Amino acid sequence: MPVDMAALAADLAAESAITRALVAGLDEGGWHTPTPAPGWDIADQISHLAYFDEVAVRAAVHPDEFRAALAAAPEDPDAIAARYRDRTGAQILAWFDDARAVLLETFTKLDPRQRLPWFGPPMSAASSLTARIMETWAHTQDIADTLGVTREPTARLRHVAHIGIGARAFSYAARSQTPPGTPVRVELTGPDGTLWTWGPPDAGDRVTGTALDFCLLVTQRRHRDDLDLAVTGPGAQEWMAIAQAFAGPPGQGREARE
Repeated sequence: MPVDMAALAADLAAESAITRALVAGLDEGGWHTPTPAPGWDIADQISHLAYFDEVAVRAAVHPDEFRAALAAAPEDPDAIAARYRDRTGAQILAWFDDARAVLLETFTKLDPRQRLPWFGPPMSAASSLTARIMETWAHTQDIADTLGVTREPTARLRHVAHIGIGARAFSYAARSQTPPGTPVRVELTGPDGTLWTWGPPDAGDRVTGTALDFCLLVTQRRHRDDLDLAVTGPGAQEWMAIAQAFAGPPGQGREARE
């Protein structure tokens, strides 16, 4: 059965509302509060989302234009952030609102199986929209950490976990490494206690724990030492040391907390 793009879009809209609620009341100084991402403030986090919403729409609607731009000058996230630092917080938020609305309208109409180019391997339209959920959740985590807010985990974490698991091979490719052929079983407990599983049940290499901790790890928002994940087997251990759910070069991750 094809993926329901309207349902995916609704989940992204729900995540977007949480993001917006965190930043809408900030004054200009609040927008420029440093976040755990080195060199990035809250405005940078939101401009990053808005920019890549626009890029995702371009990849879907004008794929040849996207490929040409990527070949000419691959984008550096820090350079993108710097490009929009002359905008006020209100301008950044309006940009995010507009870009996210266009993204949702565009992707709801796409065939979920349509292949779209991206910065890593090409993805289906469904995976691309799921990746926007993951990116939104991850960048909102940085904002929540900055503001001292604890978000309530939701079933939408399954999208983040799914992208993180699907990106296992890319985590190696981003480091010019060859992924092992060893299968890994992932068993995660969702916020309501439901067990979510991926991989063969008899795999010797395994990752088990809460969906929240797994998502924090694969989006590199927490150091592994700060998370309660059971990781068994050399293949699983190696993967969890380099896991990244996002496209682009290897991330810096986070330092372990005391």
